[in-house]
Amino acid sequence: MSTPIQELESQLARELGRVIIGADAWLPALLIALVGRGHILVQGVPGLGKTLLAKSLARALGGEFKRIQGTADLMPSDITGVSVFDEATRSFTFRPGPVFADVVLVDEINRTGPKTQSALLEAMEERQVSVDRASRELPPDFLLIATQNPREFEGTYPLPESQLDRFMLRIDMEYPAREAEAEILTRYGGTEQVSQAALQSVATLDRNLLVQARAEAGRVHVSEALGAYVLDLARTSRGHAQLALGLSTRGALALLRAARIIAALRGGEFVTPDDVKRTAGWVMAHRLALTAEASLEGVTDVDVVSSILGQTPVPR
Repeated sequence: MSTPIQELESQLARELGRVIIGADAWLPALLIALVGRGHILVQGVPGLGKTLLAKSLARALGGEFKRIQGTADLMPSDITGVSVFDEATRSFTFRPGPVFADVVLVDEINRTGPKTQSALLEAMEERQVSVDRASRELPPDFLLIATQNPREFEGTYPLPESQLDRFMLRIDMEYPAREAEAEILTRYGGTEQVSQAALQSVATLDRNLLVQARAEAGRVHVSEALGAYVLDLARTSRGHAQLALGLSTRGALALLRAARIIAALRGGEFVTPDDVKRTAGWVMAHRLALTAEASLEGVTDVDVVSSILGQTPVPR
């Protein structure tokens, strides 16, 4: 008999499978973000289906959905909203921006300038927006899904460390396997936009099941030794020779929450070091800032995560 979190994973796999081919590799990461109330950063080269994955997930979650297209001339008020003078009432009226939605997709977030990127900091962390000296609450289950191309592409701005740290996890999309790519060509190789028709077939996930899954993950036990292991990983990252910036306290909390969710997904009653290792790449990699020397040597943040896991003793 499956548990609520396992049933939620089954529903999510079924609905995303209507549109996305080969989404199994990212399914646990998406589930972690949903259950853990975290934001998702989807990274990959153009043309891999990042936007389609984000739109499919948003449709599966239901609620109000808004999309923000990242461009160089996008302003902070285009995201948060603006106060407009109403001639009828002779007063200013606030018109909320697209960030006031249950699910917000920011497509190609790193094509917006640093000033505009910073407009999302408060929304991502505190689920509120301050405009004209007034704070306005966002929906309680506010979820931000952002896509970005690698930094070396022309016309992009690296995301600041403070914003990267607010994403619970990052999914790295790579080129699909030959069999999966052949199926993509077969399914979507016609003259019509069949992907849009497929999106319409995605059904909304059971919200009660999501509530039960969160409660189930909260009951998973975390031992003192396991908590110390997460702290050791954070400490190791902060002193790593190839890093200019290690894992933050927020990142350590995210790693622990992600490990609890993965433990619940496998039906476990307590978190193991293997649960932490399984989620470390998604949670840690985008939070680490490489030194200039490491970047010149071709070292990646994923390589450093593997190094940190290898250097840190595992509790018995």
